[in-house]
Amino acid sequence: MRVLPYGARAAMVDFDDPSEVLGLHASLEQDPPDGVVELVPAARTLLVRFDPGRTHHDRLAGSILDRSTVDIAPREAAEIVVPVRYDGPDLADVAAAAGLSAEAVVRRHEDGTYVSAFCGFAPGFAYLTGLDPALHMPRRSSPRTRVPAGSVAIAGEYTAVYPHASPGGWQLIGRTTLPVWDVERDPPNLLTPGTRIRFSGSSDLSRR
Repeated sequence: MRVLPYGARAAMVDFDDPSEVLGLHASLEQDPPDGVVELVPAARTLLVRFDPGRTHHDRLAGSILDRSTVDIAPREAAEIVVPVRYDGPDLADVAAAAGLSAEAVVRRHEDGTYVSAFCGFAPGFAYLTGLDPALHMPRRSSPRTRVPAGSVAIAGEYTAVYPHASPGGWQLIGRTTLPVWDVERDPPNLLTPGTRIRFSGSSDLSRR
C-alpha cells in the first residue's frame, strides 16, 4: 500500500491487491481521520480528499498506513437482489467462448455473490466483483453505439448493470427493470461501493 500526493487537497492510495481497496475504504469510512472529506474507490486505488486547513498529506499518510485493510470488513448491508431476464444478444457468444451452454452461463452468473467495488464510466455504473472465472470475457471488439438501460453485462473480471442508455463494449447477457440509478432516490445510486448484490432469474423476468 502506497500513499502518494494527489494535488494539494488529496492523497492517492495505491494497492497491489485490488481486494484491499474495500477494506481500507470501510476502515476510513467507519473511522475517518481528521480532515478527510471524501473517499473515491477505484479498481486498485482509493482517492482520499482532505481539508488542508485541518490536516496535511504527511499526517494523513501516516494515519492511513497505520490502518489494516483486512481487519475491517466492508459495511454490512442488506443484499440487493437484481431480477434478470437472461436473453442478452451476446449470451450465445459468451457461452461458446466459455465452452458452456447458455443455461450453464446463466446458472454460473446467478450463483455468484457480488460486491460493488467502485463506480465509474457513468453515474451509477458499478463494477461488481465476484464473477465466476469461467465467465471472464474481453470486451467486444466493436462497441455498440447504444446499450439499453438495465442491460446486464460482463467484461474482464466484472459484471455490471448499465444505469442509462449509452455506448458500451461489454458483453450483454440479460436485462433488468430494476433502476440502479434514480435521481429521485437518496442516494441515487443503488449499488454504492461495498453493496452486496445477487442476480436472480427466478422472477417473471426469467421467462422467455
